[in-house]
Amino acid sequence: METDLQIAPVTLSPSAAARVAAIASKQGKPAILRLSVEGGGCSGFQYKFGLAEGQEPADTVTETDGVRLVVDDVSIDLVAGCVVDYVESLGGAAFRVENPQASAGCGCGSSFAI
Repeated sequence: METDLQIAPVTLSPSAAARVAAIASKQGKPAILRLSVEGGGCSGFQYKFGLAEGQEPADTVTETDGVRLVVDDVSIDLVAGCVVDYVESLGGAAFRVENPQASAGCGCGSSFAI
């Protein structure tokens, strides 16, 4: 049985979308969060977040509550299936990536291995 349901390659949680919207509003920027992956960090790759002015033609774009999450075409293979969440704890508040592809990570949560 075939279905038309498609799973987004990356997802922005409602709490992360709300936080991006608040930050963007304070800075007078569009509510667009860019997620990219760079070499480095404790485990080999690290996540990088930043507000974006817009999206590039090759970007993968998903939207939650009016907030866009954009990922470049090189990084998307490393974060496919991820959920970007915003977590507040006693240790502080941060965007956190739940990456089902990661075989290892580090305590800071910003670095991973595949």
